[in-house]
Amino acid sequence: MTPAEIVEDFLAAVEQGRAEDAARHLDPSVRMLFPGGREYRDLAELAAVSATRYRSVGKHRDHCDTVDDVVYSWGRLYGENLHGVRFDHVRYVDRFVLRDGLIVEQLVWNDLAETGVLHARTEAELDARWRP
Repeated sequence: MTPAEIVEDFLAAVEQGRAEDAARHLDPSVRMLFPGGREYRDLAELAAVSATRYRSVGKHRDHCDTVDDVVYSWGRLYGENLHGVRFDHVRYVDRFVLRDGLIVEQLVWNDLAETGVLHARTEAELDARWRP
C-alpha cells in the first residue's frame, strides 16, 4: 500500500469503529497530537476522550497530498455532538508521518472549538454554516 492508501484505510477504520483494523497501521511508538495539546499514544485512549466531546465524528476527505512518507489529508468534519445536534462542514487538516509502512505521528488541526458546534444544544444554536 502507498502511504496515502495506508492513511485512507486508517481513517476509514477509525471512523467505522474498527479499532483493531486501524491499530494495525500504527507504530507502537505512535504520537497523535490533537487540538488543545491533547496527545494520545493509542486508539483506546483517543476513543475514551472523544466520547466526552461528541457522539460521532467523520471526515469528508476532500484532498490528500503525499511527499515521501508524509501524508496530508484535509477536508470537512461532520458528526453529532453530545446534545444530539448534528454538524457538518467543519475544517480539518491531518498530517501523518509514516515509517516502514506504519504511522508514527498524526498531527490534527480543526475548527471544532472555534465553531462552537460541540456546545450547541439545538440546531437553532448552530450557525447555518455548520448545519448538515
